[in-house]
Amino acid sequence: MTTKYRTIVLSDIHLGTPDCQADILIDFLREHDAETIYLVGDIIDCWRMKRKGFYWPQSHNDVVQKLLRKARKGTNIIYVPGNHDEMLRDYQGVHFGGIEVRERDVFETTDGKRLLVIHGDEFDMVVMNHRWLAHLGDIAYGMAMWTNKWHNRSRKLLGLRYWSFSRWAKLKVKSAVNFISDFEEVLAEEARKHDADGVICGHIHHAANEMRGGIRYINTGDWVESCTAVVEHSDGRMEIIDWSRRISEKAGQVAKSGPLKLIASKQDQAA
Repeated sequence: MTTKYRTIVLSDIHLGTPDCQADILIDFLREHDAETIYLVGDIIDCWRMKRKGFYWPQSHNDVVQKLLRKARKGTNIIYVPGNHDEMLRDYQGVHFGGIEVRERDVFETTDGKRLLVIHGDEFDMVVMNHRWLAHLGDIAYGMAMWTNKWHNRSRKLLGLRYWSFSRWAKLKVKSAVNFISDFEEVLAEEARKHDADGVICGHIHHAANEMRGGIRYINTGDWVESCTAVVEHSDGRMEIIDWSRRISEKAGQVAKSGPLKLIASKQDQAA
């Protein structure tokens, strides 16, 4: 049975790389639908394909076809490019099979909140001012993901759950924690400049839904490790769906009891 939302937001899928969780994303798209779908950057990883060569298995093609099929059936799909697919920024306003490219967007939830939609890389000083360092970081991240893959194969043999090294590092390494916090503050300030009530972004592969100085900061996460998406309910409520347990299910590491868990967003606890 398909669950219908008003809006679904996805980012950082990184099609064209071995680490993309395309099969899991297809499961998600099969079970969820929306009036509008935002693709908020790094959907296709042109950086990696340029450096490593063309990589495009059938599952990655299936993701594209699934999105195009939704567009044909009437879903409004908006593509906001990121740094890994930045060449698409030259095609603002162009429609590809019913998918429209925009540099950024502002949409209004059913409860009247205005949310700025932007990938966020333009507020990452490494990406903007030291492109070579950003590419070096991308290589290091790829190495971490390779290590992570083999580490988790060993854990699977031992009957242990999937564990993400890079996800753990982001929460434990002080510099990474500080970077995430600074990024959130800058994006919240950008939303304020646009008279928006909040911002939805991606880029840093760290899902979040929280208040920052009166501004709602939402990050969609990614489809490399966490497999998270943001949805808008019919009442305007924004929520993060954690689809990462599906990874464990496919590996036979999660008990068969109960459906996949919806992670409730950090609602305005002060409200």
